[in-house]
Amino acid sequence: MEKTQLAQEVKKKMIEFLNLSPLTPEEIVDDAPLFGEGLGLDSIDSLELIVMLKREYGIDIHDPKEGRKILVSVNTMVDYIETHRTV
Repeated sequence: MEKTQLAQEVKKKMIEFLNLSPLTPEEIVDDAPLFGEGLGLDSIDSLELIVMLKREYGIDIHDPKEGRKILVSVNTMVDYIETHRTV
Protein backbone atom coordinates (compact mmCIF):
# COMPACT_ATOMS: atom_id res chain seq x y z
CA MET A 1 0.00 0.00 0.00
CA GLU A 2 1.29 3.45 -0.90
CA LYS A 3 2.21 5.74 1.99
CA THR A 4 -0.44 8.35 1.13
CA GLN A 5 -3.12 5.65 0.98
CA LEU A 6 -1.99 4.26 4.32
CA ALA A 7 -2.06 7.76 5.85
CA GLN A 8 -5.62 8.24 4.58
CA GLU A 9 -6.62 4.85 6.04
CA VAL A 10 -5.00 5.68 9.40
CA LYS A 11 -6.82 9.01 9.56
CA LYS A 12 -10.17 7.33 8.81
CA LYS A 13 -9.53 4.74 11.52
CA MET A 14 -8.49 7.47 13.99
CA ILE A 15 -11.75 9.33 13.37
CA GLU A 16 -13.69 6.09 13.89
CA PHE A 17 -11.79 4.83 16.97
CA LEU A 18 -11.59 8.23 18.68
CA ASN A 19 -15.08 9.33 17.65
CA LEU A 20 -13.72 12.52 16.08
CA SER A 21 -16.58 13.07 13.64
CA PRO A 22 -17.53 15.48 12.08
CA LEU A 23 -13.76 15.80 11.44
CA THR A 24 -12.72 14.47 8.02
CA PRO A 25 -9.42 12.79 7.05
CA GLU A 26 -8.61 15.81 4.88
CA GLU A 27 -8.74 18.07 7.95
CA ILE A 28 -6.03 16.07 9.74
CA VAL A 29 -2.58 17.28 8.70
CA ASP A 30 -0.15 14.37 8.30
CA ASP A 31 2.76 16.05 10.06
CA ALA A 32 0.77 18.00 12.69
CA PRO A 33 1.17 16.93 16.33
CA LEU A 34 -1.59 14.60 17.52
CA PHE A 35 -1.41 15.89 21.09
CA GLY A 36 -1.39 19.37 22.60
CA GLU A 37 -1.85 22.24 20.18
CA GLY A 38 -2.05 19.99 17.12
CA LEU A 39 -5.09 17.71 16.93
CA GLY A 40 -5.61 18.14 20.68
CA LEU A 41 -5.72 14.48 21.70
CA ASP A 42 -5.22 13.44 25.33
CA SER A 43 -3.84 10.45 27.26
CA ILE A 44 -7.08 8.46 26.92
CA ASP A 45 -6.88 8.96 23.15
CA SER A 46 -3.32 7.61 23.18
CA LEU A 47 -4.61 4.38 24.73
CA GLU A 48 -7.28 4.16 22.04
CA LEU A 49 -4.63 4.66 19.35
CA ILE A 50 -2.57 1.84 20.85
CA VAL A 51 -5.65 -0.42 20.74
CA MET A 52 -6.27 0.64 17.14
CA LEU A 53 -2.70 -0.23 16.12
CA LYS A 54 -3.06 -3.66 17.75
CA ARG A 55 -6.46 -4.48 16.20
CA GLU A 56 -5.93 -3.05 12.75
CA TYR A 57 -2.22 -3.66 12.14
CA GLY A 58 -1.13 -6.30 14.66
CA ILE A 59 1.28 -3.89 16.36
CA ASP A 60 1.92 -4.26 20.10
CA ILE A 61 3.29 -1.25 21.93
CA HIS A 62 4.41 -2.14 25.45
CA ASP A 63 7.03 0.52 26.16
CA PRO A 64 5.61 3.99 26.91
CA LYS A 65 8.80 5.60 25.55
CA GLU A 66 8.29 3.79 22.25
CA GLY A 67 4.64 4.87 22.19
CA ARG A 68 5.61 8.53 22.63
CA LYS A 69 7.88 8.26 19.57
CA ILE A 70 5.23 6.55 17.44
CA LEU A 71 2.18 8.62 18.36
CA VAL A 72 3.64 12.00 17.40
CA SER A 73 1.81 12.55 14.09
CA VAL A 74 0.05 10.61 11.36
CA ASN A 75 3.39 10.44 9.51
CA THR A 76 5.22 8.83 12.45
CA MET A 77 2.40 6.32 12.87
CA VAL A 78 2.42 5.46 9.15
CA ASP A 79 6.22 5.03 9.14
CA TYR A 80 5.97 2.67 12.10
CA ILE A 81 3.07 0.72 10.59
CA GLU A 82 4.95 0.28 7.31
CA THR A 83 7.89 -1.40 9.06
CA HIS A 84 6.14 -3.27 11.89
CA ARG A 85 2.67 -4.34 10.75
CA THR A 86 1.77 -8.01 11.03
CA VAL A 87 -1.79 -7.84 9.69
